[in-house]
Amino acid sequence: MNEEKPARTSAALAALASGFGALAFAAVPARAQSGNHLEIIHHPNYDKSVFMPFSPAIKVKSGKILWLAGGTALPVYHDHPHKREQILKYLTNDLEGQVRQTMDGIMETLKAAGASPKDVVHVFIFRARPRMGDIGKASAVVNSYFAPHNHKPTTTNLAVLELGEPEQLVEIQVVAVVD
Repeated sequence: MNEEKPARTSAALAALASGFGALAFAAVPARAQSGNHLEIIHHPNYDKSVFMPFSPAIKVKSGKILWLAGGTALPVYHDHPHKREQILKYLTNDLEGQVRQTMDGIMETLKAAGASPKDVVHVFIFRARPRMGDIGKASAVVNSYFAPHNHKPTTTNLAVLELGEPEQLVEIQVVAVVD
């Protein structure tokens, strides 16, 4: 049963990613918030008074796509199969804490690739055991990593039935574009 999960997850991510290309066709360019290889896209006459924690679309003008593996609150480099003591240490019952630890690992991986938060095109957030208000809590933590860079990547924030471990509350995958 566990062997089927990666295939389903990969297919779901591919379907989600392909759907975002359709957003750009009716959009008009706005001033770029990111590096020179990305262009933030907004609809004509959009309501600028509405707070949006993400951009509706980002056009990639140049560069290479950087796909990061799905990250969790476990350290980026951890044992496989997972060791119970690592799960108990890092996967505490705290959504915001798990999101913070996950984003710290993602920032380290971006840096190792020569990228920065400004290079991120899309963030996939998968939340397990969702409770009322979790989408806002997870989004607020994720957004705090991009706000200092005045950048809002496109985002998908989903509640899912389960993730890799019962204690795991979140998995986050990032796609970036680098020169």
